[in-house]
Order: sequence, then structure tokens, then C-alpha cells
Amino acid sequence: MADPFQNLTKYSETPVFTEKSVPKSLQAAHSTKPGVWGKLCVLTGGLEFVLEAPVPVATFIQSGNHAVIEPTVRHHVQVTQPVTFKVEFYRG
Repeated sequence: MADPFQNLTKYSETPVFTEKSVPKSLQAAHSTKPGVWGKLCVLTGGLEFVLEAPVPVATFIQSGNHAVIEPTVRHHVQVTQPVTFKVEFYRG
């Protein structure tokens, strides 16, 4: 699979969050703006990345891996264990 970030420019990132500091807004359905891609980077532990779609689809993302957040796609995270993660933001 091609890297969707290859032709994009990183312009921002969140602080590193833990299971204790993750904002409620990330745990509720939300989306990025048109043209903005997100890269959910799990640094330690793991979390569930949930695409809202017509039927929610959850994927467990563990330490050292990331999830691709496409522009305008509604999603949220579920934190059930110790974790550190951040979100990087890219645009074309």
C-alpha cells in the first residue's frame, strides 16, 4: 500500500497524550477538515481507533504503529489500557 503521507507536508502535531490526559473530544466522534490528513501514532501501549462509518469499525493500534485518518472521515479513539500517543497533521 502506498504511503498517503509521501506527497503531503506535516504542519502540526498534538502533544503526547496518555490514558489519563487524552481529551474527551478525541474520545467522541469528530473529523478533520477537508484536505487535512491525520496520522495517529501510538508510542507505547495501544488503543482502539474507531471509524464511525455506517457501522463503527474498530482497529487496535499498538506501540510503534499508526492509523491513517483521511480528511473529513468521522472517527474516535477508545482508551482501555496504558498508552502514549500523538496525532500528526498533514496537508497537500
